Amino acid sequence: MQGAAAAAISVSGASWSGAARGRAAAFSSSSSLGTRGALAAAPTLPLLRVRGGCRLRPLSLLFDSDRNGEIVARPAAAAAAAAASVPADDASAGARGEDAGAGGIAATAQLGAMIVAWYLLNIYFNIYNKQVLGALPLPLPYTITAFQLAFGSLLIFLMWATRLHPAPRISAAQLGNIAPLALGHMLGTVFTNMSLGKVAVSFTHTIKASEPFFTVLLSALFLGEVPSLPVLGSLVPIVGGVALASFTEVSFNWTGFWSAMASNLTNQSRNVLSKKLLAGDKDAMDDINLFSVITILSFLLSCPLMLFAEGIKFTPGYLQSTGLNLQELCVRAALAGFCFHGYQKLSYLILSRVSPVTHSVANCVKRVVVIVSSVIFFSTPISPVNALGTGAALGGVFLYSRLTRTKKPKNA
Repeated sequence: MQGAAAAAISVSGASWSGAARGRAAAFSSSSSLGTRGALAAAPTLPLLRVRGGCRLRPLSLLFDSDRNGEIVARPAAAAAAAAASVPADDASAGARGEDAGAGGIAATAQLGAMIVAWYLLNIYFNIYNKQVLGALPLPLPYTITAFQLAFGSLLIFLMWATRLHPAPRISAAQLGNIAPLALGHMLGTVFTNMSLGKVAVSFTHTIKASEPFFTVLLSALFLGEVPSLPVLGSLVPIVGGVALASFTEVSFNWTGFWSAMASNLTNQSRNVLSKKLLAGDKDAMDDINLFSVITILSFLLSCPLMLFAEGIKFTPGYLQSTGLNLQELCVRAALAGFCFHGYQKLSYLILSRVSPVTHSVANCVKRVVVIVSSVIFFSTPISPVNALGTGAALGGVFLYSRLTRTKKPKNA
């Protein structure tokens, strides 16, 4: 969910399988989610009335929618023929050059549109998700997580059924390796929703900026990867910035704080496990199908947890008894589910087109955009010291991304 790299999700969750990235680009053009779908316009939603007389502001989905050789004597006829052929060859070469230039511009524009859609879907997911979690009498993070994963699973089955992307062939051994990753993905989403239900969106994302700290720690413990001193140094502004932001956060809540930290731990555990379990898989799936299988398994794992922790409370009868606008609540929950699945799918597609360094930078910028947009939309009070802490943490994330993605191969 909000929450992303060869073995890790590139700071927020971009890819779990390093062995599968090479094949992901071959399938990127056939994904079920295109940029047009992400930028499609939708009508302004009505006001959502909650208990106590509060109303949530309507949010419009309308987007304003980036051979030279020696000269020798030749017969006149041959010379004439050669002279006649040169302009044609030059013209065809020029045409090929123009086509290549046009193709490069089109590819760049498409990539830019995908990044914009990625950012917008992240923004709208956090806004809609926060509104739903805040409107419910109880946050119900397990139920909301199951609903979001169910919505994503439905889109995945539609993608496979319509052959927009080929369905994978999965062995029992592969399922056994993917199951722990799905468990980590599901728990990471639950903890993120739990944090969003307790604290401001901006604060949750500031805490989640400390993901690199958990990546370094878990990689050292389970993979034996010892970080360099510059990498360790990049963790200092991350940890210090998160601590500074936490001390000055108006909406600070210990449940929200530890839930976001638990989300970091589970998400990065998933990333480390993916590197350990899937690195030697010769029949590894492409990243799109790996993400799809993880989403479906996560939904199946979330159902018993939802029933055990919260029971079946997200029902029309229960919601009507609370006085909520049922139609509006369901619309926003569905939109949050669509944005949740959409931004993660776009993250995979973008990663298959750019280098891990570029993706890490774009992901860091995305987190800044999400924090700023949520502060503006929800009118979240931010003190100068709090802003300084958030900026330091995000700056550390950017530095960490550069240091860990610019390592040269040993054989180079």
